[in-house]
Amino acid sequence: MRRIALALGLASLISTGAAAQDVAVYQVEADFDDVAFVLETAIIDRGFVVDHVSHVGEMLNRTAADVGATAQVFERADVYLFCSAVLSRKMMEADPNNIAHCPYGVFLYALTDETGTVHVGYRHQPDGPMQEVESLLDAVAREAAGLD
Repeated sequence: MRRIALALGLASLISTGAAAQDVAVYQVEADFDDVAFVLETAIIDRGFVVDHVSHVGEMLNRTAADVGATAQVFERADVYLFCSAVLSRKMMEADPNNIAHCPYGVFLYALTDETGTVHVGYRHQPDGPMQEVESLLDAVAREAAGLD
């Protein structure tokens, strides 16, 4: 588990381990839609196409009654999925099993009990060639959180 404190205004980085995955999460005091716009722009400006936006928060809210849930986890939560033909080819030529990491995802969410705070993050990638993808994901997430 990694812990890095950033002294950059209102933004900070928190890395946590969750069961079988390790994630990096940046926090920023901002409007969710503004952060989402910067995130999408950060992806597009690097020459990538957002393949899909998964509206995880909406799905959880929509299905809460169906699964007997009473708590609302997120005010809003989305995952932006995209890929890089160049990086993906390089990663999969190094190891075909790296297909498991494609498409790449950067998430953002606002918790119901944290007004004005948006979390932006990604899953850490395995050691080796996938660290190049991790650098890309980190740059995109940092830009969305206003740390660039």
